This record gives sequence, C-alpha cells and structure tokens, in this order.
Amino acid sequence: MIRKSEQLPLAFGHEPQTGRDDLLVSDPLSAAISVVDSWPNWPSPVVILAGPIGSGKSHLASIWREKSGAVDIHPEADSEASVIAASHPVLFEDADRRGFDDTALFHVINSVRENGSHLLITSRLWPMSWPVALPDLRSRLKAATVVEIGEPDDELLAQVLVKLFADRQLFVDERLVAYIVARMERSLDAAQTIVEQLDRLALSRASRISRALAAEVLDSLGNKSESD
Repeated sequence: MIRKSEQLPLAFGHEPQTGRDDLLVSDPLSAAISVVDSWPNWPSPVVILAGPIGSGKSHLASIWREKSGAVDIHPEADSEASVIAASHPVLFEDADRRGFDDTALFHVINSVRENGSHLLITSRLWPMSWPVALPDLRSRLKAATVVEIGEPDDELLAQVLVKLFADRQLFVDERLVAYIVARMERSLDAAQTIVEQLDRLALSRASRISRALAAEVLDSLGNKSESD
C-alpha cells in the first residue's frame, strides 16, 4: 500500500499529447490509423472505431477532429445533430456508453450521406451489439465501415510508457519498462495512470523510480506483484 504520510508533491500539469506526431503506431492500431489518415477518401460516409477501453480510440478521434474540423455531437431526441451534420463532419464518441436516440442517429447518418460529409463514431462494442430498435438505423449501421482496434501489445505498451516518462523528463531503464509491461493492465489508460502515480510517489519520497516503487504502484492498482 502507498503510505499516507508522504509529502504531497506540487501538481505540475502534464497534458496528454493527442497530435498525429504523438501517436505511436503498432499492429493493433494500424488499420484505424490508415482510415483516419485517408480522410476524406473514406470507403463509406460513416466509420466506426470499435475497441476496448484504453485502446486509443479517443486519441484517434482527436486527430481526426483536428484534421477534418469535425464537430462533436450527441444524437439525442430534439438535438441539432442532423442539422450540424449537413454542413460539417461530425464526431460521436462512446456511442455504446453514452447511448443515443435511434431516430436522431438515423437522421444524422442520412444528413451525412445526402450532403457528402462524414461521421466518425467510437465505441467499445461493435454496432451489431448496440440496442438498436429502429430497422432503418440498423440497416444504415450495417453499411458503415467498422474498424476494430485490438488491445495494445507489449511493444506498444513499452513505447507508450517510455514516451509518457519522457514527457515528464523521466528516463527509466528498459528493464524496468519491461517489468511494468509484464504486470500491468493491457490498456493505454493504465499506462497513463501508472506513470502519473510513479512520478508522484517518487517526488513525494525524493527518490528515483525503481522496481520496488513500480511494484508498490502496481500492487496498489491491483496488478501482478513481484512474487507472481
């Protein structure tokens, strides 16, 4: 357990870097990156990025928003989403988690198709798993291009950890990175949390980031311990 008596370090800001140059490329992300990079030459007006939590969907959506000038929408009843979609590319994030009105999303897709625009949707689940009751919307979703993002592999997680440490002017041994990768949750969000907690704990104790410190943080997050 992390001790409560440690000195609280100053909260220096470390904003996540979400530009295209900050995106680390690996096999689980390659198809999704290709689609984002190929805009506006998409295979269909609607693209759905589907992948687990922490797989990089938000980073890719941010890159596409910046590139396309897309407007964020939430297709709810009585929303202006379909009107916005008539004149702008639109982005709808976390469709399965936030939910939507079937008719509103149907009108957004029609607006995009009729006006030669584009819609990017992100979701943890494939659209066939969404609770869609409107047959016309289900038909529209079947015509969308669905791109699956797999869980980050060891190579990507190691690259992400090194980059997150470097963003904080922290440079750790590659053996320590490998130790963390072998024991951490398989997500980019987890990598962010681990680096943040290691940085804070090292500052609070005025110590370097070591394997023992990493084991303490991993244990506090419920990951595999040194003895596993």
